[in-house]
Amino acid sequence: MAKSILDKFKIRKGKVFEAPLEGAFGRLVTPFEEFIHRQSSSGILLMLSALAALIIANSPLQDAYKHLLHMPISLSAGDWAFSLSLHHWINDGLMAIFFFLVGLELKREFMVGELSDLRQAVLPVMAAIGGMLVPALIYVAFNAGGEGERGWGIPMATDIAFAVGCIALLGNRVPRAVVTFLVALAIVDDLGAILVIAIWYTEQVNVAALIAAGSLIVIMWLLKAAGVRRSPAYVFVGILLWYEFYLAGVHATIAGVITAMALPAKPKYDPVAFSTFVKDIIRSFDRCFRPGDKIIANDALRARVMALGNGVNLAQSPLQRMETRLHTPVGFLVIPIFALANAGIPFDSFTSSSAVVNPVTLGVIAGLVLGKLVGIVGATWIGWKLGWGRLPKSANFQHIVGVALLGGIGFTMSIFIAELAFNNQYDLLIQAKAGILLASVIAGIAGFLVLRNAPVCEEFEPGVGESQHQVGDGAASKADSVNERTGRPG
Repeated sequence: MAKSILDKFKIRKGKVFEAPLEGAFGRLVTPFEEFIHRQSSSGILLMLSALAALIIANSPLQDAYKHLLHMPISLSAGDWAFSLSLHHWINDGLMAIFFFLVGLELKREFMVGELSDLRQAVLPVMAAIGGMLVPALIYVAFNAGGEGERGWGIPMATDIAFAVGCIALLGNRVPRAVVTFLVALAIVDDLGAILVIAIWYTEQVNVAALIAAGSLIVIMWLLKAAGVRRSPAYVFVGILLWYEFYLAGVHATIAGVITAMALPAKPKYDPVAFSTFVKDIIRSFDRCFRPGDKIIANDALRARVMALGNGVNLAQSPLQRMETRLHTPVGFLVIPIFALANAGIPFDSFTSSSAVVNPVTLGVIAGLVLGKLVGIVGATWIGWKLGWGRLPKSANFQHIVGVALLGGIGFTMSIFIAELAFNNQYDLLIQAKAGILLASVIAGIAGFLVLRNAPVCEEFEPGVGESQHQVGDGAASKADSVNERTGRPG
């Protein structure tokens, strides 16, 4: 996006240096960069990672796969040592980065995004609540009083990367307002999942470590109150908070969300102040410039260029900058690694009737597919009928049904909750994962087909480029638009 804006400005004076192969290299690299930044691309990579995990877990490599995941990795300094298996480093460590990004998204959405307007937020919030409560109740109906009852939180989750990836494949057949509705719903859903993990899936609490964690949270907010805008300061305290939460028995990934909430969300310069600052710097730059000068050899010019760069950073909030930086590593490293480490289950989990026809698997499938459909559509209809909110622009209830079905793609967060619910209960964990994978496939295909057959409404908004409405570019533009609003890489 930044490159396309930059290309609009023509250099009218001075020299622009182009290396001999720069243009050719740019033509090779640009398509790859565009692929990386598309929401659907990270969804494709996530699917491939899950498929690779399934293949490895059912191949001669399965023993090496299990051994690798259980391999201990230790950190030590003097008498202090901290050791976790690779599997735990991924689920507790890497996923804290994912939750950090989720926290940044939540904060931005409630401050300036789709959820900041109460009238716009009512239906997505109601849909998310319905889409959490009904699946949980359906799961409990299958497992009440049984050994799998603890997994009631599994079907509450929605995987936004898979869901938006499915919509992106449909191009302009789906109104962009429907994509926004799904994103807002999924973000509230993430908030619900975070609360469930923090409150119901916390083991015995170490009070001393919890007090230390509370002190670190106070330090974060003191940094914010003191006007500290350097993200590394918050990240450093956040890492210490992660460690104390781990010792306390609270799931350590919650540290990521709390750190995100502490990160400043307001830039130092508003648009008027930034414009004034840039003009002053440019005028000062012009005064220091002499014909023949080069920036590398003129300290005064270099100082002003550096000041301009610092000013550009200060025109963006620390939250905004951090969210942008995390898009690619989370979407293309953290989540695929999580899928590779957690989606590997034996094929006999799907092939025998006893493996599928059990309360845990059936509860997860019914919760994710039927529960999400009834909960999201029902809550949306009630809110709309009572006049509390508006349906997305150019949408009807067939679109809402499609979104509700796509909400049944639980995958990442559902697997994460399953790991917490059935820790050290291998058979129940495998049953839950089988249900998650089967439900995600059913919900994804059903949602795709419903939205594909929904009526198409051409959308033209003032100031929106024509290319965004071309069918051929629909999937890319829709995914890029979602990227800008959510920051979620898939």
